[in-house]
Amino acid sequence: MTDRPKKAESETPEISVVIPMKEEMENVKPLLSEIESALTGECNFEILCIDDGSQDDTLATLVEAKKQHTALRVLHHAKCCGQSTATLTGVRAARAPWIAIIDGDMQNPPAEIINLIAARDEAEDSNLAMVAGQRIKREDGWFKRYCSRFANDVRRRVLNDGIRDTGCSLKLIRRDIFLELPNFDHMHRFLGALVLRTGSNVLTVEVEHRARTAGKTKYGLGNRLWTGIVDLAGVLWLKRRAKHPIIKEVE
Repeated sequence: MTDRPKKAESETPEISVVIPMKEEMENVKPLLSEIESALTGECNFEILCIDDGSQDDTLATLVEAKKQHTALRVLHHAKCCGQSTATLTGVRAARAPWIAIIDGDMQNPPAEIINLIAARDEAEDSNLAMVAGQRIKREDGWFKRYCSRFANDVRRRVLNDGIRDTGCSLKLIRRDIFLELPNFDHMHRFLGALVLRTGSNVLTVEVEHRARTAGKTKYGLGNRLWTGIVDLAGVLWLKRRAKHPIIKEVE
């Protein structure tokens, strides 16, 4: 991890950590504690947890956690709307210019957020809009890894986005750029290609990955394969129709 100067406090956060959650009650408290431990003293931040219509006690656990975690804001969907919509809800409510997106399953170490911020700062690229985590070693079952690798290979060849692991949820992205992106279910799987479509740059950074120790995954072959094929075709259509005019003001 790169040594970075401590940040002075201000009212407006520098980073909004957005966490879509569905039935992750066991992961709420340890995840929040890890995030605060990683970011406190490094930057001013807020945490937005979006409960996406959970049927367990995720929402109640989040509300209870607000007593201990003053940076925490809780938003709630009355019914499940999906990970992309939950993420969008959080980004819309966020107050910082940069958003750190992380899953609620504890598989992405929150300390990696600091590494994404450092990579952004070191890049010194005014056109950089997203830093995308790329898992070094996935701690998932072989079947899930195989399906993900196959899907990533197909997506990368079709969209030519240069991103090896779009399934890694850990990302740092400019809020204004995110809000310009087309909004559709499962769009979180194509963030790299969609950001590149705006004419902005994307940087990838290798990050660690951990095995899930609580809760259950919400994705399987059945709810990824066919929707993924349709979505891929739609994103390719959007990409081919993007225009980036060179604009000059005439005196």
